[in-house]
Amino acid sequence: MGDFSAKVGTEKVDDIVGKLGLGIRNERDEKLIEWCQTYNIIVGNTWFQQPPRRKWTWKSPGDETRYHIDYMMISKRYRNALLLAKTYPSADCYSYHVPVVGKFNLKLKKNSKHFTNIKFDLAILKTNQTIREKYQISVQNKFEALEDAEEVEQQWENFKSAIMEAATEMIPKVKERQSKNG
Repeated sequence: MGDFSAKVGTEKVDDIVGKLGLGIRNERDEKLIEWCQTYNIIVGNTWFQQPPRRKWTWKSPGDETRYHIDYMMISKRYRNALLLAKTYPSADCYSYHVPVVGKFNLKLKKNSKHFTNIKFDLAILKTNQTIREKYQISVQNKFEALEDAEEVEQQWENFKSAIMEAATEMIPKVKERQSKNG
């Protein structure tokens, strides 16, 4: 969100501004284009063929002149998701600006972060007395060595890290079963 009051005009600039804008460029245009280049953003409503009445976004008081100064801006990464951008001058907004509306087709993908849970052979603590005693001593020593935290969250993190470190050192890990297919 911002107010550049820039008129990008009808001249194409790289893959940032299309040739389907409206009007003549002004001096603030260079700042807007430079900002778009810095952040990999395109001016979306300059890429779609529309009649002039669907391009202007602001009219001067007295309805003398109309300008294209409000834009649908989108990251270059999602350029293909923007299907249409146009204005609705007939909308009754009680403003000199008119709404700029975009039609999007965005497909989000699930972020697949694989967490590997370490599985310990906890049954060995019941059967093997020496491992159980070493584990208890290790947890106690690690927990006592940690600083006393006043925050409950910090106390929990300290406790959890003491248990996990001791388990990693003392308790053997469960071997993964191989699948029947492999």
